[in-house]
Amino acid sequence: MRPRFISSLADLAGDYDALLCDAWGVIHNGVQLTPGIAQALTQFRDRRGPVVILTNAPKPSDTIPPQLDRLGLARGAYDAIVTSGDATRDAIGEFLPKPAYRLGPDYDDVLYQGLDINWAPLDEASFIVCTGLLEAHPNDPEAHRPLLEAGAARGLPMICANPDTVVNYGGRILICAGALAEIYQSLGGAVTYGGKPHARIYASAMDRVSALLGDAVERRRVLAVGDSVATDIAGANANGFDAVFITGAGGVNDEINNGVDDRRVLEDQIMALLGEHDARAVAVMERLIW
Repeated sequence: MRPRFISSLADLAGDYDALLCDAWGVIHNGVQLTPGIAQALTQFRDRRGPVVILTNAPKPSDTIPPQLDRLGLARGAYDAIVTSGDATRDAIGEFLPKPAYRLGPDYDDVLYQGLDINWAPLDEASFIVCTGLLEAHPNDPEAHRPLLEAGAARGLPMICANPDTVVNYGGRILICAGALAEIYQSLGGAVTYGGKPHARIYASAMDRVSALLGDAVERRRVLAVGDSVATDIAGANANGFDAVFITGAGGVNDEINNGVDDRRVLEDQIMALLGEHDARAVAVMERLIW
């Protein structure tokens, strides 16, 4: 099914009672808000129903509003935030009190606040928690291969706090924890994911939507928006939501942001990208505007 290529969220908002909106790549690029995003979220919230920001950030949800404040997104533009970090904390709790090996930069330590985790060297750990790449090798997943090989050889399960493989930070592509998890799985390691495209984060999001509406809502009445085909769109597909695919330059789709002027060629590129992941979208937009 070929999606609708639209320029306004208002074109299809009437079919939905709630919105699950990706943060990085749709709302902002880590440096600035996407033009028009505040109005789009506010208008949907005012006219249709709750807006839940659904992000693969490897941090607890209560750390995200201050970040959005700094970028200039008013808290009245959304109702709730659900993060991969929230789901990861739940997954960690299922392994405790077994000792864990911590893989990731120091600035992700907020994820562990309030959790009684016994950190251990890799050869003494029972599982691995991965939030991202080590600060010594911030954009080189292959530099982590010896460590990952050692963990896989011991049969240690990994919890991946951010399934994204890349993120666009102000126009610069950065590697995320999902890239390490992919290597680990290729080595035979078992990985538990908290965030999109996996079910745990969507179940949490629907709990929030139901609480905000005061009643249960069918997933077909909830619209998911994202810029990553592999996580946002495939995740929506697998979990029963319609999806809007955002292609703009603030996200991760450089292959379809290469200055193509021919609309048909651009649409064919988008369809090919969706096809690579066997993904489907009800609509495609360059950026989310009302």
